[in-house]
Amino acid sequence: MTGDASTMVAAGLEVVTALGIAAFWITWFREAHDEEWLPEGYVQHERAFVFPDTVLAALLVVSAALLVAGQPLGRSLSLVCAGMLAFLGIIDAAYFWQTGLFARPRGGVANAAVVVAVLALAVVLGVVFA
Repeated sequence: MTGDASTMVAAGLEVVTALGIAAFWITWFREAHDEEWLPEGYVQHERAFVFPDTVLAALLVVSAALLVAGQPLGRSLSLVCAGMLAFLGIIDAAYFWQTGLFARPRGGVANAAVVVAVLALAVVLGVVFA
């Protein structure tokens, strides 16, 4: 196990993020998504992200475990996760902006929080492991 505090914090953030992704999808699939203001094709658009988000969550957990174990592959895998987070965050930001989903009455605060958190973790992982 490594004693580097920044590595341990990053590993913890990876696990928390993976759990957040799982919680998001569990919650999302339990909701109706029948608000009249949702953009056409919203459900189909979001469903396309189940698989990449699942892969990302799994990679976040694996990279965190490798980091805690002091395995160098954990650092490289964390950078892969940073790229995935950045890509997914940018796609979400563009979609939310184009469809008005950053508006407060349309869940804008939560949508913005997700985008900021995802992009922030991408930056943190990039800075810590680059």
